[in-house]
Amino acid sequence: MALNQWWMLLVAAGVLVVAIGLGVLLGLRSHRRTDPGQAALVSRAERLRTLPSFRSSVRRRMAMLGGILALGAVGVLLGGVVAARPMAPKTIQPIDTSRDIMLCLDVSGSMSDVDVEVLDVFLELLEGFEGERIGLTIFNSSPVQVFPLTDDYAFVKEQLSRVRESFDYTSETPEHWVGTLNGPGASLIGDGLAACTLRFDHADDERSRSVILATDNELAGASILTVEEAAQYATAKEVRVYAINPVQGKDAQVSAELTNAAELTGGQSYALRDTTTVGDIIAEIQKQEATALKGQAQVIRVDDPDLWIAAMLAGVLGFLVLLWRVRA
Repeated sequence: MALNQWWMLLVAAGVLVVAIGLGVLLGLRSHRRTDPGQAALVSRAERLRTLPSFRSSVRRRMAMLGGILALGAVGVLLGGVVAARPMAPKTIQPIDTSRDIMLCLDVSGSMSDVDVEVLDVFLELLEGFEGERIGLTIFNSSPVQVFPLTDDYAFVKEQLSRVRESFDYTSETPEHWVGTLNGPGASLIGDGLAACTLRFDHADDERSRSVILATDNELAGASILTVEEAAQYATAKEVRVYAINPVQGKDAQVSAELTNAAELTGGQSYALRDTTTVGDIIAEIQKQEATALKGQAQVIRVDDPDLWIAAMLAGVLGFLVLLWRVRA
């Protein structure tokens, strides 16, 4: 047994010692004040004390007085244990009932003028989610995971804001350049989408998984996968893709290719500047059933005073019963 406030036992012991000391002191003072001349004289009292019934009564009374003292002491000590908050180990396994969302951002040169707007949309999307695990992967000629799936929304907001600030180009090497320029070509959308799909963990668990892909779909180079092939891969992994297109309606062929890829996975494509884009994406993702994700088992200590409270109450009850019998 562990005690959260062990020092309360010392307090209880101190109270018990003080109470016993006061009892002895008051008893001695009372004995000294007793005037022998006022005592009632009983003839042949010594013969009375030898009677078996008298001795039995005295022994019974002394036993009851001893019991009162013992139960009182036990009650005080048990009260100290209860006040010290006894703790017991308990194993818990956190269960997170939520959905997984990977934000997937094209940071190529053709997107540099609108990426700030996209990140503003991501931040606005964050306000509409509650409990969902969110991650961020950016890509150009190579993908980089900025942060993995997490439900720490303060951290997510901080990281999104930091990436957003990098588009001010106040540093020699903006953060969104680091790790995203390690291959030939630029804006390799198919490879970027596939990389974002690979970022989901707990592959053996059935989870609601979504990728929110922001790209203009302007490929500049030879990618390993086309957008359609990446969408087929996402479909095989049961990942839905929701595309945010900053050039929706301007280039019909490019927009149609991105829309077809999103719809292939069961998702949709949205224009960046539509007023309903954020609400529509949130609504579509929340239509998917949230599933439970078991976390790592943890051993914690919890209050476990029930047994000690029951013992203390039993002791107090016995104390009161004996006290009543002695006074009766």
